[in-house]
Amino acid sequence: MKIKKLLIVLLALPFFVGCASQSQNKKAKADVAVVEKYIQAVENLDYPAMKNLLADNYEGYGPSYGDSINRKQALEHMKYNVKKLYKSIRYNKSQNVAVTIPSGPNKGNWVSNWGELHIVYQNGKAVTLWANSVYKIKNGKIVKSYTFYNEADALRQLGYVIVNPKYLK
Repeated sequence: MKIKKLLIVLLALPFFVGCASQSQNKKAKADVAVVEKYIQAVENLDYPAMKNLLADNYEGYGPSYGDSINRKQALEHMKYNVKKLYKSIRYNKSQNVAVTIPSGPNKGNWVSNWGELHIVYQNGKAVTLWANSVYKIKNGKIVKSYTFYNEADALRQLGYVIVNPKYLK
């Protein structure tokens, strides 16, 4: 009898693991879809769509270590950039991966996006950047993000030169 029960459990185990895996896969796909919609909104300079995808308690960090922004500030910043700064933003290359962090201070569902961005400013100048943004997704909204790119490279492409102040004396 014990062998029969064990055999039933062993035969049923892959089914239950598969069901859990399918559920996780479904959630990962939904989270990636949120990020893809956000990227599309950025490319389309669609401020209302960006607003719709950020949670009320959104927190954004980066690209510099001390940079942080809340939802209201992020939306004001985006609105200004859409009207005054950017002519276009295109992801020449983009790749997403979803991961679930099971415990700790960053517990939750995350999507990481690696992209090659081509940004054209309204004055006609352009930059191409490697960027990585990591988004925490909850209830179909972005609740937190970390963005990394080389700010010095963007400035260099725009014609700026970084000079050590000691050489200016």
